[in-house]
Amino acid sequence: MTVRKPATALIVITLVIVASLTACSRVSKREAPAEASGKNAPAKLEPSHLSYPVHVEISSSSVTLTTSAAEFQVKPDGYARASLLKDGSKLSLDEPSAGTPADSSYVTIAGKNLNFILDLEHAKVIDAVGKMGSGKRVEIPARPAGPAGRELPAVFAFEVYDNFPNVLLSTVAYQNTGARDFVIEKSVNQRHRFDARLSDPKAQPWEMWSFHGASYDWGKDDVFKLKPAFFQPNVMGEMVKGGYGGGIPVVAFWTRQVGEAVGHVETLPIPASIPTKVAADGRVNAEVDYPANAALKPGETYSTPRTFLSVFAGDFYEPLRIWSSVLQKEGWELPKPSSEAYNVSWCGWGYEADVTPAQMLGTIPKLKEFGIKWVTLDDRWFDVYGDWNPRKDTFPGDSIKNMVDDFHKQGMLAQLWWLPLAVEDGEGRYESHKYSVAKIAQEHPEWLILDKQGRHAHMTRGLAVLCPAVPEVRAYHKQLTEKFIRDWGFDGSKLDNIYSVPQCYNPAHHHKSPQDSVNAMGDIYKEIFQTTRALKPQSVTQSCPCGTPPSLAWLPFMDQAVTADPVGAVQVRRRIKMYKALLGPESAVYGDHVELSAMTRVGNDWKEHGDDFASTIGTGGVVGTKFVWPDPGPKFKDVNLTAAKEERWKKWIGLYNEKMLSKGEFEDLYVTGYDMPEGYAIAKDGKMYYAFFTDANWQGEIELRGLKPGKYRVSNYAEGKDLRTVEAANGVAKLNAAFTDDLLLEVTSQP
Repeated sequence: MTVRKPATALIVITLVIVASLTACSRVSKREAPAEASGKNAPAKLEPSHLSYPVHVEISSSSVTLTTSAAEFQVKPDGYARASLLKDGSKLSLDEPSAGTPADSSYVTIAGKNLNFILDLEHAKVIDAVGKMGSGKRVEIPARPAGPAGRELPAVFAFEVYDNFPNVLLSTVAYQNTGARDFVIEKSVNQRHRFDARLSDPKAQPWEMWSFHGASYDWGKDDVFKLKPAFFQPNVMGEMVKGGYGGGIPVVAFWTRQVGEAVGHVETLPIPASIPTKVAADGRVNAEVDYPANAALKPGETYSTPRTFLSVFAGDFYEPLRIWSSVLQKEGWELPKPSSEAYNVSWCGWGYEADVTPAQMLGTIPKLKEFGIKWVTLDDRWFDVYGDWNPRKDTFPGDSIKNMVDDFHKQGMLAQLWWLPLAVEDGEGRYESHKYSVAKIAQEHPEWLILDKQGRHAHMTRGLAVLCPAVPEVRAYHKQLTEKFIRDWGFDGSKLDNIYSVPQCYNPAHHHKSPQDSVNAMGDIYKEIFQTTRALKPQSVTQSCPCGTPPSLAWLPFMDQAVTADPVGAVQVRRRIKMYKALLGPESAVYGDHVELSAMTRVGNDWKEHGDDFASTIGTGGVVGTKFVWPDPGPKFKDVNLTAAKEERWKKWIGLYNEKMLSKGEFEDLYVTGYDMPEGYAIAKDGKMYYAFFTDANWQGEIELRGLKPGKYRVSNYAEGKDLRTVEAANGVAKLNAAFTDDLLLEVTSQP
């Protein structure tokens, strides 16, 4: 019998096997009974050989998995309630509906939801051993709650690992035991109802802070406090309206005492959503949805992707760190940034789209005076998207290569802006640039992504898309990278406006699923990154998802993240913290142009007038700017390096180069939304560095956390002032302070 599979499916043989985490969903022919047996059963080690701290308790009313840090209690309706074990207490935000089934996991068939009842007394505990280490796996058979689905029994599986005591992983396998076909339209997992009052009786149910990893809309906050009637669909993986998409499949909620997060831990950008809603009763509802579209013939099984539930203390940093750690165990390889990724960058975008070599090179005296090593040739140096040849009106002949050579002679490094996979097909325009038909599209129209109607699909900026799943497209991007890095001499790339790509229905590509194009997007960025590194080991590949969180598809294939067109300094700080959680506490995170640290809305555009270097330096980011110099006239007055600006730019860039806190270790010691003033900490060279921020004048006591017992000398390193000596007890020293906007402190141990 032929096995039908949904998008990016893998075949599984028994219900108890969870295949590679790279699967989106699985449909299989069922040959064996529900109980695991034989060579396909999970490896079982004798208890005498291994001792697990995870404890599993089974009763008729619940299955409870207890670790050193958390308790996960599974109820007969499938609701998994998480509690943080702290100081002898159980802290949770989970509040299942009283008196009614919570419907934590269900499927939609023929437009109707099919819920399940778990047979807890027949739960089976198996020793789990794999990439994530040792732990416990509990498999619970389940039957449909109504007669309509009696031929679709399920097995719910929950896993907890010793090395990840704050995380519960879950999958559900649905088997068609009947004589007719079933089409599972949607699978809903890890459905939760959160109430802030469980940790703070004085709060409203919705009064908690949240992180939303969806690439949803340009400039939208991804960290914010929830409000009544809030709703956000949080679509992940696939491209969404406006060309955005991708995202980090994590949504997190926290109060001062405890937080919880849900999402998935697949290593591919599978189609999913984590809709979040503040309901009429004030509770916060969240779940993980998969558009399964799985057609099950008799005997076949659909297994959901792997979903997670995490409980933690702190803010969004902790669940993102945990999520990244799980993916690294499952095959994610995060490269160490090149040493050059921490150097200050100047970008030619201050001169906007029609920048010339003369303008770029004219800044050299100031760049050298300030100690700026990187320059970026930004958007619109090229003639046509997809071909990537220099514009004849601004970069004629060999001027682009000669410009790079001139920067090199001055000891500087150069980066080139481009947008992989994008190609002009003669449709539309972007700003002042009317699209023609790229030569590569004329020569290879068969490489393009097509939509369901057989027309060219389009991505960000309304551009057509080369399909990343086509091997020749990957080879073409390798050739482009070699041209930019080897032939023209650039030292890295600024890959910009990158989100996701459309699903591909081009019959010439022979895809197993239209999702193949989305899943293959990361391969293109891997090719660019590895080719660049091979040509120049100290190169820098920067990836920018303008105005949104990044995509897990390409996140592992870069040296330097970027706060990505932040709308003000608050987004600069929070996005640096986000990337430090995802990529590691010593990762290189570009704070973007400092001019973006303050912005004013003007019609449909923004006026950029920021000078907040502290938000990048104090949080461990890499400093950048896009000033213009010498004065080119009134058109560029907002970014012109005036005498007043020059003094400030020189001071702060010098301070950055002196301290180089971006190479320090980010310490997660302060809780966003609850610790006031807003605090950050970095450990470097045996010292602690703290940064505090406020929207108004601050006067009061601040806590210097993460210190060993002893005396410390505190100085304001931004102003070069010694303050006082403090003494730390229980990891904290206290300091009375008064400041406006920001306070940057260096704390040195005293004998």
